[in-house]
Amino acid sequence: MLLKSMEVKMFDKEKLARISESKKKWEENELTKALNRAPEQKEEFKSGSGSIVNRLYTPEDIADIDYEKEIGFPGQYPYLRGYQPTMYRGRTWTMRMYAGFATAEESNERYKYLVDQGSTGLSVAFDLPTQIGYDSDHALAQGEVGKVGVAIDSLKDMEILFDGIPLDKVSTSMTINAPAAVLLAMYIAVAEKQGVSTDKLRGTIQNDILKEYIARGTYIFPTEPSMRLITNIFEYCSKEVPKWNTISISGYHIREAGSTAAQEVGFTLADGIAYVEAAVEAGLDVDTFAPRLSFFFNSHNDLFEEVAKFRAARRLWAKIMKERFRAKNEKSMMLKFHTQTAGCTLTAQQPDNNIIRVAMQALAAVLGGTQSLHTNSRDEALALPTEDSVTIALRTQQIIANETGVTNTVDPLAGSYYIEAKTKEIEEKAMEYITKIDQLGGAARAIDLGYIQKEISDSAYQYQMEIESLDRIVVGVNKYQVEEEAPKGLLRVDPLVAQMQKKKINEVKECRNNEAVAEKLQLLKKACQGTENVMPFILDAVKEYATLGEICGVMREVFGEYEQAVLL
Repeated sequence: MLLKSMEVKMFDKEKLARISESKKKWEENELTKALNRAPEQKEEFKSGSGSIVNRLYTPEDIADIDYEKEIGFPGQYPYLRGYQPTMYRGRTWTMRMYAGFATAEESNERYKYLVDQGSTGLSVAFDLPTQIGYDSDHALAQGEVGKVGVAIDSLKDMEILFDGIPLDKVSTSMTINAPAAVLLAMYIAVAEKQGVSTDKLRGTIQNDILKEYIARGTYIFPTEPSMRLITNIFEYCSKEVPKWNTISISGYHIREAGSTAAQEVGFTLADGIAYVEAAVEAGLDVDTFAPRLSFFFNSHNDLFEEVAKFRAARRLWAKIMKERFRAKNEKSMMLKFHTQTAGCTLTAQQPDNNIIRVAMQALAAVLGGTQSLHTNSRDEALALPTEDSVTIALRTQQIIANETGVTNTVDPLAGSYYIEAKTKEIEEKAMEYITKIDQLGGAARAIDLGYIQKEISDSAYQYQMEIESLDRIVVGVNKYQVEEEAPKGLLRVDPLVAQMQKKKINEVKECRNNEAVAEKLQLLKKACQGTENVMPFILDAVKEYATLGEICGVMREVFGEYEQAVLL
């Protein structure tokens, strides 16, 4: 039985008073002598996000924290210490390496290599035309086919991509947003061809359109139909693909755009609130879809701040789901998240330094309790990663899991005066942003007003100014530079990839039943014009080998396209 809040404070008033007095004596004596002998290197120390970091943290800094109410135990509300009681003692996080380039054939080879090397989950990177719903033969796709990910034009490409990979045995994440419904439909169709029922499919689609408007830019449709597509996916998967995570609400790209840690949490959870509200307004019960919501966070350079960020996000989301949305299912309150190390911190200068950066960022993610992790490769500031580079990145995770001992106990940094104080600080700052966004009318309205974009832009500017003034040191960039030769052995995408994809599209269109395709696309158009769930219609079109561009073209015709209008 839990004690009353007043009875479970971690420190009593008498002991705190003695600690306060002892600290004053230490400052007057030991600290003063030390500063006289050797002044500190800076007048003011700041975290990676620019928050003031105190010289010393003591019980005074966490005096108002109620252990049982605010920290608690792993697997128990508010899930600060992790959503599983045993965390990594029971199961190591999914080592999900992000990969995809050129053709489906080449990416398939990379996936098989990663699985052979011990990767426990796949993560698909799509090229830019795929991300914005164009086929490889579209005029706007010129020069971009297969460059930043794999080109997927039809079900044929998806069949090749997962050839020899049993979809009932592997968990797959797909970084796709505006056309997420189409790529998910293709994945379901491939599974059916493998004889795998949809109730066995495990994985995630990013499906987070709000952050595209905020930070990334691969949007297609206006906000209202985009939110409809998302809620349609929620509804469809809750019935047909119950183990699938229907959205990965992404703070990663918000952080890559220049946000602070607190902004990353605040803006990401504000987006999450918007999705939950949209689903509830569409008539869905919160506990039918909320357990399949997932999140995606960045892991930046400041190790302790990042650990605190992950813990704060978990606690804040639990409170939001319980208090704001009255969720009853415990799984609805659990913030499950994938983490990727910070691409924006990778440097083209002295690229081997990136190995160390990634290792520290990966460690922060693990100490913060991530469920899934991708580690960037050392050469990604220069090109797509080579096989050697991606192997080092995967080995980084494996070393953390097997050699460091950090997985032996749950939430090992809990109880640190600094970590607990920092966790509370980030949670409070994030909540301030959420409150402001609520006052503006919600995340979508705040985006239309340019509020979120401006906040991120201001933070990014401040970050860059600190680098240029040397207030922030980036090793190899503004300090400790060396003369370097041009890098060798980088992975280059063959410019013939576009031609190969165009040939495949033509072959698909020649071999398919074009009358059936036209019929399915017309039925999809009518569904888009009405109020029906569009997922079954997209799936029917996909199975007839309608292309991504054709399907998105129909939706463009009905829904229109989003135009960014930022008011600063």
